[in-house]
Amino acid sequence: MEIRNGEIYLGGVSVEDIASRFGTPTYVYDEAKIRANYRRAYTTFKKYYPDFEMFYAVKCCNNPAIVNILRQEGAGADCASVNEILLAKKVGLSGTKVMFSGNFLSDDDIRQGLESGVIFNLDDISILPRLLKFGRPEMLSFRVNPGYGKSNVGDFVTNAGPGAKFGIHPDKVIDAYRMAKEAGIKRFGAHMMTGSCITDADYFPFVTGLLMDIIGRVSKELGIDFEFVDLGGGLGIPYKPNEPALDLDRAARLTAEMFSRKAAEYGMKAPQLKLEPARYFVGNAGWLVGRVHSIKESYKKIVGTDIGMNTLARPAMYGSYHHIYVNRKENCPRETLGLCGQLCENTDFWVKERELPANIAEGDLIVVENAGAYGFGMSYQYNGRLRPAEVLINDGDAELIRDREVFEDMVRHTHVPERLNQ
Repeated sequence: MEIRNGEIYLGGVSVEDIASRFGTPTYVYDEAKIRANYRRAYTTFKKYYPDFEMFYAVKCCNNPAIVNILRQEGAGADCASVNEILLAKKVGLSGTKVMFSGNFLSDDDIRQGLESGVIFNLDDISILPRLLKFGRPEMLSFRVNPGYGKSNVGDFVTNAGPGAKFGIHPDKVIDAYRMAKEAGIKRFGAHMMTGSCITDADYFPFVTGLLMDIIGRVSKELGIDFEFVDLGGGLGIPYKPNEPALDLDRAARLTAEMFSRKAAEYGMKAPQLKLEPARYFVGNAGWLVGRVHSIKESYKKIVGTDIGMNTLARPAMYGSYHHIYVNRKENCPRETLGLCGQLCENTDFWVKERELPANIAEGDLIVVENAGAYGFGMSYQYNGRLRPAEVLINDGDAELIRDREVFEDMVRHTHVPERLNQ
């Protein structure tokens, strides 16, 4: 993003042009930035651990154009549901380039997951007997909860540790792999969820050591050669101005050193190291462009926009911060203002106290920064407010990659019994 003579440009395209062509609210992604983010992460980790592969966690932003960009760069797909597996296959990913990491799976999830032929990553030992009723995967991984988790965006997204719903308790991991080995499964991997949006480089080697101690004992006792170890995602981005960025080089170097040291300590054949970031690829490569529609002078001054919690859920869900810019007014005097959307919920008052231009007015365009991760993917229909458009910018040109929803999308797939039409 850059500002030229007060006008905000995203990937070289002015927000006025984006709003004029595609309307508001609209998610905007910068293709070059996504590619650069991926290459930075990949080359840095591969420098310190050559047998390295990255997957993209599709849940973060599931537009097929975005998934295709990362596929072209060499990423596999980490999928949380069968439909995400189907999306990965639609863009040309299959087999060991896809990992199925769902949780609390139904029998239908298990059956379809097995039929898909992808890497099966089980979230709990209790799922294994049900999986074996439908078949035996060629390769199996278990998600381990290492007993410790961290998040830079709130406790609600701490994905490991005693309060998390994900992964197998450390005391049960060896039983899970023993049961799988006795069932005739011969190829194994291991997985964990590192954390969420971690910007502390030293955390990654620390939690890697916890996981390797758990699976190292499994390898030694059961004679299992782990083909890969997936450390999950968690590579963080700064959301607030002047917030320090992750020292990626330090994180990669120390993680690789810990990984290699622990593998040697337990006599393990050096496994492939996998990582499955998402936010790091697309978070700061996406923005949400909206428009001010009404300003209310009440107990406080409230600026009403067409961006609401249905469009960007994160602030209302867990108080996340996104920096906000007002087109053509960034150099103007400031006052403390609130921003809300158009929904009939007070949680739609998604920014309550923020220093914004005092002369903000109806018709102004606002730009929400770092909206590429868990933005559109978490949007929903409510109050008849429908999902926004998505636009991809490449070489200074903006292309529509998802239509804005219309009324027909709201009633699609509904059925009214004939007696109710009488």
